[in-house]
Amino acid sequence: MLRFVVRRLLLLIPILFGVSVLLFFWVRALPGSPAESLLGERATPELVEAYKERYGLNDPVWRQYVTYMDTTVKDRDLGISVATHRQVTDEIRLRFPATVELALTAMLFAVSFGIPLGFIAAKRYGGPVDHGSLFLSLIGISVPIFVLAILLKYVFAVQLGWLPSVGRIDLLIETEHPTNFYLLDAIIVREWATFVDVSKHLILPAIALGSIPLAIIARITRASVLDVQNEDYVRTARAKGMSPGVVDRRHVLRNALLPVTTVIGLQTGLLLSGAILTETVFAFPGMGSWLRDAIFNRDYPVLQGGILFLAFVFVLINLLVDVAYAFLNPRIRYSG
Repeated sequence: MLRFVVRRLLLLIPILFGVSVLLFFWVRALPGSPAESLLGERATPELVEAYKERYGLNDPVWRQYVTYMDTTVKDRDLGISVATHRQVTDEIRLRFPATVELALTAMLFAVSFGIPLGFIAAKRYGGPVDHGSLFLSLIGISVPIFVLAILLKYVFAVQLGWLPSVGRIDLLIETEHPTNFYLLDAIIVREWATFVDVSKHLILPAIALGSIPLAIIARITRASVLDVQNEDYVRTARAKGMSPGVVDRRHVLRNALLPVTTVIGLQTGLLLSGAILTETVFAFPGMGSWLRDAIFNRDYPVLQGGILFLAFVFVLINLLVDVAYAFLNPRIRYSG
């Protein structure tokens, strides 16, 4: 197991190197430049040339890449944002906790409803519950996130007024944020009113973002349970006189969770990197909205640093999923 983890960690180096190369040349293939995007109507040739000279954009692309990698590897510096003139690492420390809270809340919503829905549908195979779950999961996968987000926002925020429609916290609340994880910070400083307010701001974005993972998890759980419940070891357990609940819990559900675990891990990584639409609709200040603004501003350092960081997180989550396999199923062993 240790050799497997070390080998996967070493594979991060060529993966991240390849991502950095593709990303670096991709952002420079975008039409326009940071100077023209930021200066707008004031973009005179002289000002554009001054901006390019300031940020080294007049150098050959390969030299820009070598300089970027030198500062990234040696100094662990992802550069300075062209738009805000702040360190990209500081922006990540500020924005990433918001996206983590949103993604984990969305995944908690998806897992809490997806696994039970898929399990119940499989146990009632061919019945109304099964057909209803298939229909709902198909709707969940088909409806675009931004459409569902707008509908949720209109119904529960505008019409009913139950939940806030934008932001991460009420602007009138003043509290400390030592970690930038607002839920955790509210617990640390014992501000329970703040905890409730932050939770309310998370509900609608989390439901919108977690709708597709919920549908996928429900379908995978259903298919996996249908496969497992007809295995020989399950029939043997039933023949020994074990109660249906024990058989379902110890033998069916535990083994059926193996493919579900893979889906959960992949979907969590995708949620961390794909929350742009949700964060845009709800004006949620996370990584998604930050990268969206960077695309419009042609902010090369932000795009390079932000996407490279998310790629590292995505690969790391995949590693954790692989390691979790051994704990879910003792039969699985990783050889050197």
